[in-house]
Amino acid sequence: MTILAIDTSNNTLGVALFDEDRVLGEYITNMKKNHSIRIMPAIHTLIKDCDRVPGDLTRIVVAKGPGSYTGVRIGVTIAKTLAWTLNIPLVGISSLETQASGPGRYFDGYISPIFDARRGQVYTGLYQYENGILVSVRKEELVMMTDWAQSLKVFPKPILFVGNDLDIHRLTIEQNLGSQAVFAEITEHNPRPSELALLGKNKPGEDIHSFVPNYIRLAEAEAKWLEAKDKSKKG
Repeated sequence: MTILAIDTSNNTLGVALFDEDRVLGEYITNMKKNHSIRIMPAIHTLIKDCDRVPGDLTRIVVAKGPGSYTGVRIGVTIAKTLAWTLNIPLVGISSLETQASGPGRYFDGYISPIFDARRGQVYTGLYQYENGILVSVRKEELVMMTDWAQSLKVFPKPILFVGNDLDIHRLTIEQNLGSQAVFAEITEHNPRPSELALLGKNKPGEDIHSFVPNYIRLAEAEAKWLEAKDKSKKG
């Protein structure tokens, strides 16, 4: 088994090769650069450096969103193309689940990954490890950070917040949750593609042609276009 994991759903670009029970290689950057230009060279270099060829791949695991509309689309498109070309299974994993998986593994409490969605909003969810397995406690959603933080007060354990966008919302979290809020170390904020591979290792493959990203919401431009189209029909 040789799994290729791909994550371009946010500023962090990550690819990993996972072989049976070890990480062969991992490439991660956290820069505002064009993922569409950089992702294929990154995959090519990683496969070559790990002494593999594309024909060795047995599964593609991709971060399917939420996150950057363009970033999610790039990763999913490449993953679908590779899986179809190589005739191997494709598995989609939540980008938020991937963000939560590493930092929260040994945390005695809940994990809330945070992706900024502008205008005070975040993409987030709530997770917890149970018997070594990451489980969803609250579904992923697009929500105002203030509302999300206030809603977490009822939970009986500390909540670990993780993500590269935490600085934008840290004050809001602290004001609402106080000592209940715990913040991951700076080295834990980049989602690890090796964690993505592990999450998708044993999950069943999905239909490649019908597989679509999870944007949670439409891109703003598309939403406005649909709204205008609806109005024109009514007019």
